[in-house]
Amino acid sequence: MKKLFKLILNTIPRPILIRLSIVVRPILAFLLKGNRFTDPIDGKSFRMFLPYGYGTQRNNVLSPSTLSLERHRLLWLYLQNETDFFTAPKKVLHFAPEQEFYKRFKKQSNLDYTTTDLFSPLADVKADICNLPFEDNSYDMILCNHVLEHIPDDTKAMQELYRVLKSGGMGIFQIPQDLSRATTFADDSITDPKERAKIFGQYDHVRVYGRDYFDKLRSIGFKVNEVDYTKTIAPELVEKYCLSKGEIIPICYK
Repeated sequence: MKKLFKLILNTIPRPILIRLSIVVRPILAFLLKGNRFTDPIDGKSFRMFLPYGYGTQRNNVLSPSTLSLERHRLLWLYLQNETDFFTAPKKVLHFAPEQEFYKRFKKQSNLDYTTTDLFSPLADVKADICNLPFEDNSYDMILCNHVLEHIPDDTKAMQELYRVLKSGGMGIFQIPQDLSRATTFADDSITDPKERAKIFGQYDHVRVYGRDYFDKLRSIGFKVNEVDYTKTIAPELVEKYCLSKGEIIPICYK
């Protein structure tokens, strides 16, 4: 199964994978029913989660029902337990909308919800994150998760995120991060997809973020809280929800 998933991830374009997943999810959820792991997004439980990873695959990380990963489930729990995202009126901009969130957020009557991306079939607005077609101070909340590691000019992208966020607004900008690195590593001369996967962790990544990521956001103007939310969750639930212990959520304010 690991080899099959790796082949699929590396050969089928992401927009097509998104469409295929609509058909595949109910079948996977039925076949893997159980009670060992639970997806907090929909409350369904399974005897196992699926493996996932472009290079080295991680076991028990991909939910069969929502296709959420560790970061998605952690974000859901944070939004649900620590914010008024599900109750207060908000104008929300969501970059590269994850399918596990898309329909749920669309249905929320409290949200004025807009999705954006250059290629995703789930995007309401096709746009370049470095040149957004939105007015200054437009959004109460921006979700932009696992996007910036794909963007060559991430400084410009961060500036655009700051520009369109309202004063007092909140952004959540998760990224794959190597917390053992003090500084971010990037090398624009590395263009071969296999080499990028080897060095950056995925064929379409252009850098590996270190601990200095938070300070870069601060240099743009954001106030940043580095939230290790797994510390607030009981260890048995961290395991049951298949979360990544120690993952930091960057909560950014303007």
